Amino acid sequence: MSRLTERALPTGTSNGAPSSRRAPVLTGTTVSNNDLASLFECPVCFEYVLPPITQCQSGHLVCGNCRPKLTRCPTCRVPLTSIRNLAMEKVANLVLFPCKYTSSGCGKTMPPTEKADHEEHCEFRPCRCPCPGTSCGWQGSMDAVVPHLMQHYNESIITLRGEVIVFLAVNINLAGTLEWVMVQSCFGFHFLLVLEKLEIYDGHQKFFAVVQLIGTREQAENFTYQLELNGNRRRLSWEATPLSIHEGIATALINSDCLIFDSEVAELFAENGNLSIDVTISMC
Repeated sequence: MSRLTERALPTGTSNGAPSSRRAPVLTGTTVSNNDLASLFECPVCFEYVLPPITQCQSGHLVCGNCRPKLTRCPTCRVPLTSIRNLAMEKVANLVLFPCKYTSSGCGKTMPPTEKADHEEHCEFRPCRCPCPGTSCGWQGSMDAVVPHLMQHYNESIITLRGEVIVFLAVNINLAGTLEWVMVQSCFGFHFLLVLEKLEIYDGHQKFFAVVQLIGTREQAENFTYQLELNGNRRRLSWEATPLSIHEGIATALINSDCLIFDSEVAELFAENGNLSIDVTISMC
């Protein structure tokens, strides 16, 4: 294993009641399901038209997100109405729709009643900027996280390669809230180490250190990380499964699910105001 050290800065109408007849079960191939799903594409945004489904006088559909923004049918230009298309709603409930993050890697399909909830928690949804203490509104794919960090935080974030590295947080005695961030690359993945110093109450400060995988929760379960402070014949260690990039580090801090130590302990391991943390990433 290599060991490196680096410094870090701070989419037929029926008006009657729905039929009580049992809905037929669709059988066939995946292609037939995809063909059915394509009938529900919104002509405006190309997302899927899901129940409740309304139509224009000619029977054209538009999704619920686009409908409030329109006064005329985007297909035939007649005025839009609030007529429900109950027949298409029944068909929609028999179709398995793909996740909207299919192009990002999600291969799941689901009935319309489950689509919104799945997409809210989908592991392939856009990632937010993981840097703590910033107001950055950036969002992007997992593959774009590290390039974003390097472009916008190049002066304060360093990148190291190897399963075992030494992370050096400098100037830990500076006043106020401080963050140190490092990207560690190994096993074909990128991991983000975050060390934060927060004032808990009346000047009492604590340090919180945690590792995130720039990957899905399922992928994170394949790894463990170990953080260790060594010095002056003392050792402080923490081992856990890394968070995924979609899990905010704030939850780990609130639940104390990370390495925690106060400023007095930090001084026991610091040298000239700098703190070394040994970081080891292992596969399970």
